[in-house]
Amino acid sequence: MLEFENLYKTFGDKILFNHVSGVIREHDRIGLIGVNGTGKSTFLKAIAGIDPAETGTINHPKDYQIQYLAQAPELDEGLTVIDQIYRGEAEIMRVMRDYEHALLDLEKDPVNSKKQAKLLAMQQRMDETEAWEANTVAKTILTKLGITEFDQHIGDLSGGQKKRVAIANALIQPADLLILDEPTNHLDNDTVQWLESYIAGYKGALLLVTHDRYFLNRVTNRIYELDKGNLYVYDGNYEVFLEKKAEREELDRANEQKHANTLRRELAWLKRGAKARSTKQRARVQRVEEMKGKTFDTKKEDVAFEVGSTRLGKKVLDMAHVSKSFADKCLIADFSRLVKPRDRIGIVGPNGSGKTTLLNIMAGRMEADGGTIETGETVKIGYYTQGDEELDGNQKVIDYIKEIAEVIHTADGTVITAEQMLERFLFPRPQQWTYIRRLSGGEQRRLYLLKVLMTEPNVLFLDEPTNDLDTQTLSVLEEYLQQFPGVIITVSHDRYFLDRVVDELLIFKGNGRIDSFYGNYTQWLETRQQEINETEKPRKKHAAEKAKQQQKPKKKKLSYKDQKEWDEIEDVITGLEEKIADLQQKIADAGSDLEQVQVFFAEQQALEKELEEKMDRWEELSLLVEKIEKQ
Repeated sequence: MLEFENLYKTFGDKILFNHVSGVIREHDRIGLIGVNGTGKSTFLKAIAGIDPAETGTINHPKDYQIQYLAQAPELDEGLTVIDQIYRGEAEIMRVMRDYEHALLDLEKDPVNSKKQAKLLAMQQRMDETEAWEANTVAKTILTKLGITEFDQHIGDLSGGQKKRVAIANALIQPADLLILDEPTNHLDNDTVQWLESYIAGYKGALLLVTHDRYFLNRVTNRIYELDKGNLYVYDGNYEVFLEKKAEREELDRANEQKHANTLRRELAWLKRGAKARSTKQRARVQRVEEMKGKTFDTKKEDVAFEVGSTRLGKKVLDMAHVSKSFADKCLIADFSRLVKPRDRIGIVGPNGSGKTTLLNIMAGRMEADGGTIETGETVKIGYYTQGDEELDGNQKVIDYIKEIAEVIHTADGTVITAEQMLERFLFPRPQQWTYIRRLSGGEQRRLYLLKVLMTEPNVLFLDEPTNDLDTQTLSVLEEYLQQFPGVIITVSHDRYFLDRVVDELLIFKGNGRIDSFYGNYTQWLETRQQEINETEKPRKKHAAEKAKQQQKPKKKKLSYKDQKEWDEIEDVITGLEEKIADLQQKIADAGSDLEQVQVFFAEQQALEKELEEKMDRWEELSLLVEKIEKQ
């Protein structure tokens, strides 16, 4: 295990963690929570040894391995994908790296005897180091993350691909403690779901920061809360944390009230001049002075979303036969859509499928190749984009907001100044005069969100709004959006956010096709799984029956035992696949029940091993049947 004691760290005049201590045990799954700017990423870096605390100690065994995934990973752009993901001096990593190079070299020149010999030698080393299983796991991770070209240079990859390589690198490297800073940012929904199921079976300890509350709830068994320099520890997942935090805050308020009552009685005693021996009286005076100096941190800081919106007429947006392509790739084909007042639309699909492009066309920021778009006269769009390009680091916080308005009107007509609005967004007066570059990434995103809302829009376009915002801000934002009187159209991979905010989905299916689904994200997932199950059953049954029919003429050529096995093996394989699919569903349904998830995952691994053996046996038998047919 890892133990940290009395860690102390500041940023300017702000204390990020004030002599905090704790223990990370062997199988802990810890989620770190806190408002943006409290020092979550700094805490992860301190534990990882990348940016040590000013004082305090971290103790762990000498051979203790820590793997850290930064929020914005820095990769060596001169390396290939293979060199990056198998980076490290551990013997097994060196062997796998050399084996993959030998394999690629031989693929380019398959008749080269020296390269053939090199590959044979590396296969021998893979045997000696027992690296085959690790290599299979690594290939599975890479495939699931959509990484297939292993000889590509990091510098030639897109930002999203680089993030996936960094995740693969973190998961593949052997570690006792895996530290992940916002691992789900910029991943599509399907990849996030796969990552969630993979981490559930991770062998080492886990410490992570994420805004994805479903992910946080299902993966963790402990929560660290960083609040005003203090570290609070809760046993349980995110759901348990919310309950226990409410109990802690209530207890703190009760203790503060009890302290105030005691102090009031002590002061009354002294003022009344109650008789007591002088030594006792002096002790009482001293105790009262100490009580006066005692403070309670019960002031709850909440982001306040009270921004109003401009009146919206009946006509919002009418898109007819819209199309858009880039080079040879069609992103949107013949898309029509009438957006009505109070619509709540979520846009989902794989990365690079065209979700942001559709949002930009709707907002008038990008021209479509074809079709027509009519926007209502009363429409006032507020567009929250993914990037930070609109923030000037050399500008002061207050000046940035005053560019929009000196005052704004809330939903109930109250006039609020820019300074007051910043305070409601957790930017105290002293911080309002600091430069934007000194804010954390999450604080910058919160500031940018405030600027968008202060334009008092009646149509909100949100492109990945949950990235880099803390869970507390997200909860309040969701409540605000539920009361928002206008239209909301959002691109998001955050399942929790989509479930709370939208009631309709636009789903990018590829090749320009966009389907519509009425319901939230979880409802769509359930419908999609049912459709997959219904589609797969007839196909597997037909394949098994067809295979049996093809084998009938040659039955006499096989031994009785082999023939019996050949007749049954297709059904056995189909049955195993169905059981695995059922277990995968059970894992998803188990949610935060980590113990149950581990049981199901162990069963799944055993079945997958059995399935692999059956597939190998099926291949042997099919070759035998083929040979008999040729004879």
